[in-house]
Parts: sequence; structure tokens; C-alpha cells
Amino acid sequence: MGKDLATAVFAPEDRVRYRRKVRHCLDAFAQMLGEGAFEARDGMTGLEIEINLIGPDAEPAMRNAEVLAHLADPAFQTELGQFNLELNAPPRSITGHGLADYERELCESLHRAADRAAKADCCLVTIGILPTLTPGHLVLGNLSANQRYRLLNDEMAGARGEEFRLDINGHERLQSASASIMTEAACTSAQFHLQVPPDRFHRYWNAAQAIAGPQVAIGANSPYLHGRRLWAETRIALFQQATDTRPDELKAQGVRPRVWFGERWITSVFDLFEENVTFFPPLLPILEDEDPFEVLTAGGVPRLAELRLHNGTIYRWNRPVYDVMDGRPHLRVENRVLPSGPTVIDLLANAAFYFGAVRQLAEEERPIWSRLPFPTARDNFHAGARDGIEATMTWPGHGEIAATDLVRSVLLPKARAGLDRYGVDPSLRDRLLTVIDDRCRLARNGATWQTTFVRQAEQQRGLDRPTALREMLLRYLTLQQTNEPVHTWPCM
Repeated sequence: MGKDLATAVFAPEDRVRYRRKVRHCLDAFAQMLGEGAFEARDGMTGLEIEINLIGPDAEPAMRNAEVLAHLADPAFQTELGQFNLELNAPPRSITGHGLADYERELCESLHRAADRAAKADCCLVTIGILPTLTPGHLVLGNLSANQRYRLLNDEMAGARGEEFRLDINGHERLQSASASIMTEAACTSAQFHLQVPPDRFHRYWNAAQAIAGPQVAIGANSPYLHGRRLWAETRIALFQQATDTRPDELKAQGVRPRVWFGERWITSVFDLFEENVTFFPPLLPILEDEDPFEVLTAGGVPRLAELRLHNGTIYRWNRPVYDVMDGRPHLRVENRVLPSGPTVIDLLANAAFYFGAVRQLAEEERPIWSRLPFPTARDNFHAGARDGIEATMTWPGHGEIAATDLVRSVLLPKARAGLDRYGVDPSLRDRLLTVIDDRCRLARNGATWQTTFVRQAEQQRGLDRPTALREMLLRYLTLQQTNEPVHTWPCM
């Protein structure tokens, strides 16, 4: 989440100067868009995977600093909680065998990290929410040792002005409250980055929004929180509520949440950055010395640090990213809807489906967003998170349709066509998309495997819920290490 920060106290004038600087950066960004300053490499992608640490008892292990010291690998970084890590795979093109290269590199990195984690007496688990977490684990004392997290907590808690409340009603109901943002650390995700040309950014972002519902439905892997079975992808509701800085009065006034699906299709990437500046107050008003227009006048590429920092505190499920690499600016869609896990092959299958379907939908002459109302796309997203692979969606030309049927009959053919546009090796394309097809055909994903195991442990073996969850997680860990897709896993 960025660089370490010294202890800071922000005065009102800091926020005023910061707002002005963010708008100054936004003006520079608009000029760069007008001048065509951006690089766009076809098929250039990135992957981020968030990871949990557990001890031999399957409880979360608060040892990320110790594990990182053993690793000494800049690809691994801290995340919000001391039981979290993040792995950033080096960006690459998915043309040819790029997705297979990702698989090999991720498996090697995770194997090496697991070996180092064993020195700290813990294991690595890629899962949406650790089922053995309790409220006692999600306390401020277990925040990672990075001053950015402490500042972010202080600013968000101050903006909220009262406890962060959870009320998630699924198969069971959970109501709780926290004085800090640490509950957010329960959410571990996989994030897909896709570099796109500025003049077509709106098409790729709109396409990503359109498929978010089916995407999360088939990839759900977070059915438990604090011992309760909630949504198939509880992480969606949890993340929004755990970081909601709006008291009830601001909600009633229509103030937008910082975890946001959005409210309309866009016509330009500028729409998203402008919304972020217009709708959201700054959380971390940290100023840098760069004047972006001076840099542009000198023929350089501005970092736009304030705009990027502000953008990073607004958690869109599909987020626009401005970045500079090798001296060239570029734009990415960062897809944030999916949980981590279950296996590397599952993650890469999810990635292939996403990259392919978005590419094809973005390039079609009659775009899906001209026929799919935005509120319907948002409803599909929440249905997919709530009901998972059993969800029903609404789709143009099909009306109400099971998510699995929508994926198999409509979106998988588009994903194949999109991967062909990228030049992905056909055998690799088929291997990965077959995982998605089989997952839909059998109606089995990470969430259904977890809930089936726990139900059988409770009903057939008489285990109580905490014991069943612990045994499930240990079995999950064993099967995860095989890198066999989750729809093939035995339940007991």
C-alpha cells in the first residue's frame, strides 16, 4: 500500500492545499490525455495475490514481519493485518504462453514463501476469508507495522466518528462492531491488472463492470466469517461495511461509500478520476514537491503522486490506475472483485476468463453496456456475491438466467474469442477455460467446497462449528498444495 510514512498530524490547511494539488494533478492528467502521451501494450497484465498466514492449529499467525525477513523478496509485501502478505507477480504479456509463465512463477514463489514461512512455524493459505478468524484477532494491535496503515486507520476512524458496524445477513446473520478498520484485514483478494489504451479505457472498464456479477459468482471463496455462514463471497459485503466512513446521516444524504461499484457507465477514463476528486474527501493529505505542469513543460512524465494517493483510498471494484513504468505513463483497469485462492490453477483460470471476456466485450461493435442497464449490472454483482455459483442473473436477450448457464453459453465463448485476440496459445486457452466450464457444469467452487465440508463434518461427524472450520481449513491447505482445481477436490 505504498511507502512507509513518518508520524503525521494533518491540519485543516494541509487538506486545503492537498485538494488544490489533487485538482492540479487532475488538470495535468487531462492535458496528457489530450496529447496522447500514454503507452498501451496489447495484452500487458499484472497479478496481485493476497495471502493469509496460519499456525499449526489453523489459527491466524501474526508473523508477517518475521516471514518477510526470512523471504527477503521484494515481490512479497505486508498487507493490513499481521497475518497477511501480498505477492506481486512481475507484469507480463499474456500473448503466447504468458499465462503459463504466470502459473510457473506463482507456484515457484509460493513454494519458496511456504518454505520460509515454515521457519516462522506457519503456513500460507490463499482463501477469501480465513474461516478461523475471530473478532479477537481483528484488533488494532495486530495491524501491520507500517505507518501508512496506522494513519489510514486514524483518518478513517476519525471520519466515521463512531464504531464501524457489520450487519451481514446470509444463510446466517452476523452483527458486530469495531473501533478500527482492522476488520478489513479479513478480506484477501486476487487482483488482475490490464493495461489498456486511453481512448478505449471506457470500453474495458464498462465491460469489466458488466461481467463482475458472473465473475464473482463462479469464483466465490469466502462463505464464513467469525464462525457464521453468510454470503458465498462474504468479502464483498465485509469490505464495504468495514471501511464505510459514513455515519447514518451521510448515508441518508446519498454520500457515496469508499468501497463502490459505481453508478453509471462511463465515456472516458477521466470520468472516474473526476468522480473520485468530486465525491470523496482526502484521507491522507500528503503533499510532494512535484509540479506536474513544470514536468510536462520540461518534456518529462509527472508522477501525479497526490492524485494517485487519493485514487488509492477509493476502493472501486474495478479501479482506474495511472502509473509510470520505464519512463512511460500508462493506464490500467484493476479488477478487484475476486477472492484469493483456492489454487494457482483456479486463479489463472479466473484470470483467463476475465481477460478474455473483457477483451471481446470491449471490442464488440454493439457494446453490452448499451443494452444492460447499469443498475442491473450492480444487482448482478450483489447476487453473485450473495448466492455464488447458484446465483441468477439478468442479461440482455436472456432475461433471468442462471449464472452458470450465462457463463457457459454466453461468456465462455466470448472469453475464448478474446484470448484469441490476444494471441494466447490455444492449448493453454482451452486448459484454463475448461476449468471454468467444469466448475460451472458441476456447480462447485471454493465456497461450495467449504460449506459442503463443514456441513458434512457437523451433520455426519457431530463436530461443532469451530472444530469443523478448523478441520476444513487444514484439509483445504493440503488440497491447495496439489494445485488441482477446486471442483475436483473430495469433500472429506
